Amino acid sequence: MHPYRSHSCAELTAANVGDTVRLSGWVHRVRDHGGVLFIDLRDHYGMTQVLCDPDSPVFNAVENVRSEWCIRIDGNVKARDPELVNPKIPTGEVEVFIRDMEVLGAANELPLMVFGDQEYPEETRLRYRYLDLRRDAMQKSMTLRSDVVASIRRRMWDQDFREYQTPVITASSPEGARDFLVPSRLHPGKFYALPQAPQQFKQLIMVSGFDKYFQIAPCFRDEDPRADRSPTDFYQLDMEMSFVTQQDVFDAVQPVLRGIFEEFGGGRKVDQDWPQISYADAALWYGTDKPDLRNPIKMSRVSEHFAGGGFAIFAKLLEHEGTEIRAIPAPGGGSRKFCDRMNAFAQKEGLPGMGYIFWRDQGNGMEAAGPLAKNIGPERTEAIRQQLGLDVGDAAFFLGGKPAAFERVAAKARDTIGTELKLTEQDRFAFAWIVDFPIYEKDEETGAVDFEHNPFSMPQGGMAALEGDPLDVRGYQYDLACNGYEIVSGAIRNHKPEIMLKAFELAGYGEDEVKNRFGALYSAFHYGAPPHGGCAAGIDRIVMLLADTANIREVIMFPMNQRAEDLMMAAPSDPTSDQLMELGLRVVEQD
Repeated sequence: MHPYRSHSCAELTAANVGDTVRLSGWVHRVRDHGGVLFIDLRDHYGMTQVLCDPDSPVFNAVENVRSEWCIRIDGNVKARDPELVNPKIPTGEVEVFIRDMEVLGAANELPLMVFGDQEYPEETRLRYRYLDLRRDAMQKSMTLRSDVVASIRRRMWDQDFREYQTPVITASSPEGARDFLVPSRLHPGKFYALPQAPQQFKQLIMVSGFDKYFQIAPCFRDEDPRADRSPTDFYQLDMEMSFVTQQDVFDAVQPVLRGIFEEFGGGRKVDQDWPQISYADAALWYGTDKPDLRNPIKMSRVSEHFAGGGFAIFAKLLEHEGTEIRAIPAPGGGSRKFCDRMNAFAQKEGLPGMGYIFWRDQGNGMEAAGPLAKNIGPERTEAIRQQLGLDVGDAAFFLGGKPAAFERVAAKARDTIGTELKLTEQDRFAFAWIVDFPIYEKDEETGAVDFEHNPFSMPQGGMAALEGDPLDVRGYQYDLACNGYEIVSGAIRNHKPEIMLKAFELAGYGEDEVKNRFGALYSAFHYGAPPHGGCAAGIDRIVMLLADTANIREVIMFPMNQRAEDLMMAAPSDPTSDQLMELGLRVVEQD
């Protein structure tokens, strides 16, 4: 017999009754029923009930075991009494009477219990992650992640993509986040960087004549943490294709991701139609470039109804250039109680409040109510109602100013209204391609123009587009949103060196700096570079959505905490004096 097990803890069935078996696993739970000891023995695959009574030769030893001890048992498979069958587990028809036992690993007093669904502080969970990972929910999440990655690989190979590996130590590259720098021992005073993404390498793969590349790639970014973002590293499905248009990229990635969500979505609806929405429309309708389309609410501009009207705050606001008023319709939200609740929401978000109108039935007809309705009068109020398509029992909320100042709150208000009024479908994955991103943005304080998104994108219109106002330039750049999260980002690349130089020049980068930072890419573009494009899909966020959790750390095996610390491995740590000396570095204490 194998030294540790003849079966897993999920394999035994009624067909094994009478067999002598060997199982190894962890003591999930111990129960003493009048001198008979029952143990739920758990391994990665499942659970088997084992037991012994004073007739067992190892009864005294079994009495000593505690939760999470790792043990091996030998015993005889017996059928459970019919009334004691457990239909919830595959091994529920049988139990194993222990004849021999070996303790493979005893456990100290546990800082967190594996059995049950108790909540523990994140610090405890991350410090003792190896125990946290034994819990059933975490086992399922990590298995899901592994299965998703395997399925992605199969689906990419089925579309004639090949997987190639790119370096994980390279040169620093400005791609929107801070690099993790790695000092060089052989070149004192110089540094490598961990790649924020394989961006330049995958473009160079296309220049090298390979047609379809993909990789499950690790990416490293020194970022501030959020619930849906790791502060140090993450994995993405990275892909690139030659001789393609934007639509070709969409046509390649959609069946892969749609198939993943259908395979692992637990029966939830997966939208088949993925609309393409311009960045400008997404900002107007949803207040964000990652809208949750499960929520049907669309915002609208209603400035004309307030210009020169009786509501002085909005009327004066509209006298300033670049300002507007937007309405958030709330079907079914037409009560003062709900409107007051949303007004309180706005105050929590740092606004003085949020104007509203709601429509109610007065018996002899419809009446618009609320402070705004009284100030702007029935004609303007009725025009707003008709524009928004609202009726009795509905409401509308209003925000004004420069869109950049209120869009974040507007987006959050839209989500809150959709959730509270039960307009947002819960068992659905809704996707949308966000397209036509602006390539440049202007700093409001300095007036300087810089890249708003990926600097390697081809401008729509090529070189001619770069001759006008940079803020009018749109790129062949796109994101895929799902349920309020960005899960894919990509672009058709700028593969012409003269357009590359001009694009960087508009963002304040001179030719020498471009050649210095992107020398390999710039040089390669002089040797017959093909048109190419691609994208990257965030593995962590995809699994987070499939696992129905809002915290990305629930689907990463060994995540950092909110302070970018690995509590289990005590990282980051202080270097030794010898290490610093070898690298020619010294640490300067911060004030």
